[in-house]
Amino acid sequence: MPDRGRPLLSVVVPVYNEESTVLEVIARVRRLETPLELVVVDDGSTDSTAERLRELDGADDLTLLHHETNRGKGAALRTGFARARGEIVAVLDADLEYDPVDLLALMQPILDGVADVVYGSRLSGGRPQRVFMFWHLVGNRFLTLVTNVLFNTTLSDMETGYKVLRREVLDGIRIRSDDFTVEPELTAKILKRGVRLYELPVAYYGRTYAEGKKVTWRHGVTAFVALVRYRFTD
Repeated sequence: MPDRGRPLLSVVVPVYNEESTVLEVIARVRRLETPLELVVVDDGSTDSTAERLRELDGADDLTLLHHETNRGKGAALRTGFARARGEIVAVLDADLEYDPVDLLALMQPILDGVADVVYGSRLSGGRPQRVFMFWHLVGNRFLTLVTNVLFNTTLSDMETGYKVLRREVLDGIRIRSDDFTVEPELTAKILKRGVRLYELPVAYYGRTYAEGKKVTWRHGVTAFVALVRYRFTD
């Protein structure tokens, strides 16, 4: 049984056209032995995602939110964060590239009082990780290097979609990006605040484009621009 003395974990799940995986993601999160709520934001899906989610409507641990049109991951996270009630907030994609079981490990440094934010790194080893597409790896390494130079830090995976934050940190950040640029924006604003940021290895079951992967090289360009922009603005 979950330890009711632990703080509430809000898991915010942005969803766009993930009919084949979203219910399994929710089921896996629910198996975690910790007090939690799920905040699922359907970002204007055009497949049967909305119908699948309606099967779960009314559950006490689940808040379902819906965008009429696809607005992007950043917009979905803004909507989800605004409804999350937990003292700890996690971001988890709905495509099963990340394993929900890693949430407990990512929470632990926050529970131990040594971290304010924890990133799940796909590049630090120690957990099962599908072999990357080469140019995605190159792009990630480059953007991570740029991040480390701009913010004088030592991240290994700045583009990870697996983030766990204390509520107080999140409340101090205004998200402006609507699209995937939210990842570098969040990283930049977290690092500028000088909070205690830790990384832990996570399992990564990456998809190919044929399997539904949505990030392309264009996102790498916009991520670079965002890192520079948010280094000097807020």
